[in-house]
This record gives sequence, C-alpha cells and structure tokens, in this order.
Amino acid sequence: MTASRGSAARPPDAAVTIGATWADAPYPVLVVDRHGGLVRINEAARLLLHDAECGDRLDERAPSWLSDAHRQMSDDLPRTAGAGPLTGRINGRFFEAHPTSAGDGEVVWWLIDDTDRRLAETALNDTQTRSAVLAEVSDALLSTLNVPRCMEVAASMAARHLAEAAVLVAPPRGSRHLVTYARPGGPVDQTTRKIDVRDVPGLSEALQGFPPVPARWIDPAGLPDWVIPDGFAGPVGSVIVTPLPGHGVPAGALILLRSSTDCAFSEGEEVFARLFAARAGAALSAARLYAEQATITATLMNDLLPPTLTTVHGVDYAGGYRSAEDHERVGGDFYDVHPGADPSAETLVVLGDVAGKGLDAAVLTGKIRNTLHALQPLAGDHQHVLNLLNGALLSSRHTRFATLVLASVRRRGGRALLRLTSAGHLPPLIVRADGTVEEAATRGTLVGALPSVTAHTVTAVLAPGDTCLLYTDGITEARGGPLGDELFGELRLKRVLAECAGLPAEAVVERVQMVAAQWLAGKRHDDMATVAIGAPKYGPLTLVNGRADGPDTRRKQ
Repeated sequence: MTASRGSAARPPDAAVTIGATWADAPYPVLVVDRHGGLVRINEAARLLLHDAECGDRLDERAPSWLSDAHRQMSDDLPRTAGAGPLTGRINGRFFEAHPTSAGDGEVVWWLIDDTDRRLAETALNDTQTRSAVLAEVSDALLSTLNVPRCMEVAASMAARHLAEAAVLVAPPRGSRHLVTYARPGGPVDQTTRKIDVRDVPGLSEALQGFPPVPARWIDPAGLPDWVIPDGFAGPVGSVIVTPLPGHGVPAGALILLRSSTDCAFSEGEEVFARLFAARAGAALSAARLYAEQATITATLMNDLLPPTLTTVHGVDYAGGYRSAEDHERVGGDFYDVHPGADPSAETLVVLGDVAGKGLDAAVLTGKIRNTLHALQPLAGDHQHVLNLLNGALLSSRHTRFATLVLASVRRRGGRALLRLTSAGHLPPLIVRADGTVEEAATRGTLVGALPSVTAHTVTAVLAPGDTCLLYTDGITEARGGPLGDELFGELRLKRVLAECAGLPAEAVVERVQMVAAQWLAGKRHDDMATVAIGAPKYGPLTLVNGRADGPDTRRKQ
C-alpha cells in the first residue's frame, strides 16, 4: 500500500505496511525524504551502498545520477516523456531505479540489477552484428571468382570490420608472395614481393594451415617494415595472425593490426577474426579452383577449337564454324587442314560431323582430329585411313559415330588437283568461275558404327577462280524461312554458291554462313561447319618440274 503523491498526511499504518513489503526484498530498496536523507534502507541496499545507514544523505552514499533524480522528483520537476526507466552504474554494475511515492515527500527507490540482462543483450547484439558481417562478407567474396579481386575485397572488409589495417598474404609462388594491404576508407594496394615469413610470429605456420598463435604472444614491436601499410597511424599496439583455411590447401594468411592508441584485440575478437578468415579462405579457395579449372579448360579448348585457315602451298583455304548453342564454342562439327611437307606433297583437308552436339560430341571430335593428324602420312590411301579411324572408334568407349569427307589437295601450275572421299557425308560442291555448280560423285559409309567402311574416291580439278565447298548438314538442314520450318536445302545452297562465282574462298564461306544465319532468323539449329578450297585467280610464281608456270603469266589455265 502506498500513498499517492501530494497526500496531506501519511496513513497511520504506512510504516508498518511499507516495511512488511520491502524490508526482506532481494532488491536494494531505499526510502528517501524530500531533503535527500535516508529514512529506511533494507539489507540489500546497505550492502550495495557500502554499509549505508538511516540518517545518511543519499548524495553521500549513492551516485549522482540517483541523487539528482530524487532531487528532481522532490522539486516536482517532470521527467522527459518517453525517457524510459532511470538507469545508471553503482559499484560497476548497471541498475534500474524505479521510484514510488510514499507520502510527505518521501520516495521509495527500488533498485533492480540490470547488468546481466544488459550483458546478454550486448552479447546478442554483437552476435547478430557479427552474423550480419559474416553474411555480408560471404556475399561480397563469392560475387567474384577472380583471385586478386577476391583478395582485395577480403582485405578491405577485414580492415573495415576488424582492425585499423589488414594485410593478406597469399601462398608463395616460388620465392615471392602476393601481398594485399588495406586500411578503413583507404585504397587497397596489392604487390608481389619477396618476404621472409619467419619474421612475423605465427605467419609461417598460418600459411601452412596450422592454428593461429594467440595475439598476446606476438610482440608488435618486432614486426618487419613490410607488414605495416603506408599511412598506418602510430606504432602497432596489437596483432592477430590467422590462417585462411581453404579446401584442403591453405588459401593464405590474414594479419590484423591495431595501433597503440586503440584497444587491444579481445579474446572474442580473435574468435571472430578466425570466423572471418574461414569465410575469406573458402572464397579464395573457390576462386583459385575456378582459375585453375578455367586455365585447364582454355588449354583443352584450344585443341578443340576449329583452326584458322589460310593459303597453303598456293591454294586458298577458309573455314567457318557456328556451334548449336551460342554460349558454347565447340560441338560435333569440325574441320582441319594438314599441310603437306612441301608444295609437291598433298595437303589433307578433313571436315566431319559427330552424332550429337555440345561438349560430349566435342570430346569425340578431338579424338578423331588427333587420330587423323597421326594418320596423315598414310593419306595417299583414303580408304586405308578411314578403316584405321573406324577401328580406333570401335575400340574406344565412345558409342557415337561420325561422317567425314577427306580432300587431298595439290597445286599443279595454276590449278588445284583434288582427291575427294566421303564417308557417309554430304558430297562436296564445286562452283566454277562461270557460276556452274557441280556435285562431286563421292559416297561411302559412316565411321565408328560398322565393322568396316566402304568409300568411293573421286578426283576433281579446280581451275583459277574455282572453289570446292565442304559443309555439314547443319547448313542444309537449317530450318527457317518465311514460314519458320522450311529446310534451307541443297538447292538453295547451290543457288547461293552460283552467286559466289569467282569469289575468294574466304568470301564464299562468309556468304554461305551469313545466308544460313539469315534463314534461321535466330531459331535453334545444329552445328554448322564449312570449308572452302579455292584455286586463286592470280598467285605467286610456282616452279613445277623446273619451269616457271602459273598465274605470273596472267592467263587462266
């Protein structure tokens, strides 16, 4: 029972009622009169205020924040609206002070220890903040798969969230390390330098993936100059060296620095630094793995990509390739030109189509191309080459088959002599200088499916200005046109070639590829490959049988 503020007199039983309710309370309780004197005090308050007794003044026993608040209440001064409970420190702990009016200007102050709740709340807020930082770190680091850029981001975020400066040391490459320096709000510097990791306690172990050395074991004064970033304020006062764990292999080490003017790293901050380093190490490891795989892929891809064709021994060659998927660079169609040892030797031209498309088909094209390259010395007999290739495919783990066309080319004077052999492939088309289009009468069975291959070889002669086109069915089976589902077809291809009469081989390939692409109008299609073999109208002087012959005479032959 309490009297309302402003009562004229205290009820007769007020002292008994108040004493019965608070004397044994576990909270410190003070009864203070309007002049700031302690009227009553329970045992918990006596222990808190160093053996305070009744009759003592509040401002002599209690901190100023409590005595000032009591004086404000005694003077009837209103508290700020929404100010919340009165709080402050007493003997190093936080208390909430809740006043209750007891009449005659006396106030009962209930002091509730809020320290543990505040510590728990602070710990929760710190955990939430650090979780948010780790989530931000993961998002930022995983947004790039470029190793140097990932190192820059990691060092920058470490400097912003953990320390006054961060130094990220990558694993060694030979005798040198890639080192990244960052300060909060400052530029990120990256350099490759030769360093002795033994000069920094724990760095050598961290780069090997061993647990970090406690920060208290590291003497900041002994750090070498290369550790300190440019612009770092003051001498180093506290250091953390922690490994960046990767996927089985350490991704580097992180050095965190604070100046002597700042507080030293706490045990909790060391733990958080290790959590940060784990995220950064995983991201760096993923970036390095991607870079290695990209390098391997690029190396392998270079062998799978169609070669760039040019003039060989006086004969023009041009090629064009378009994969079925725009995002893929290789597929099931392929071509190669294997030059002869000298102008008198035949140059072997190969164009083929493996069943299927994409990377799986490209793997088999690589096998076929390598096998044919090895068989080039036997190219004088196309049938023999096809039989050997067929046996190699049948004995491999691949279940795909392929169609091929082989062309052996040799220049004689101003003409190009061809031997053409089809193995289940579309026959080559020859466009003469006058616009006539002829179909080579070669035929045969595909390779990689039957025990043996049968093929028929034909010969052809290209006069100056004539061109022979080898192509895959991706051209003739391209669906498009006005109705969107009509095949491009061989007749339309022959009409296009007739329009290319007298053009160089490169122009013929570009024209065929362009018209086929226009026919498709962006629709899905199969792989497309074309190779043009052209006898130039005019070319360099050629010696044949010891005599000058060829286009230097400026005549067609």
